[in-house]
Amino acid sequence: MSEAPLPAIRSLPSWLLGRAAARGRALVAEALAEQDMRMWHHVVLSAVRDLGPVAQADLGRGIRLDPKDLVGILNDLQTAGLVVREPDPKDRRKNAVSLTARGARLLTRCEQAARAANDELLAPLSHAEREQFIGMLRRISGTGG
Repeated sequence: MSEAPLPAIRSLPSWLLGRAAARGRALVAEALAEQDMRMWHHVVLSAVRDLGPVAQADLGRGIRLDPKDLVGILNDLQTAGLVVREPDPKDRRKNAVSLTARGARLLTRCEQAARAANDELLAPLSHAEREQFIGMLRRISGTGG
């Protein structure tokens, strides 16, 4: 007789990674919600800080977000006073997106909240295990390291 489907599935690394990722996303989303921030809004704010001022099209490509979705998020962020869109000095036909001082302050709080959520996710691991685990995740995810 073959193994029952559920135990077989639950033993797959892909299933376990999916469960861990879902738990991590939930913890981070909850932490960001306490800052009145959503996950993709946080990603965009962080990318604008790292790349800004950045052409809107380059920003979308950099984070692999559909342009229509990016426009909606940028509208939300601009309305909240977290980013500004101005003509790109390199190409006046494009918009360049920059972080405002208010956006930078919120981003700092969001990064602290996200780190705390990730610490909660990895709490069962020692410091050495965390380092090893993150290194392995980088290797299997194709993101280097």
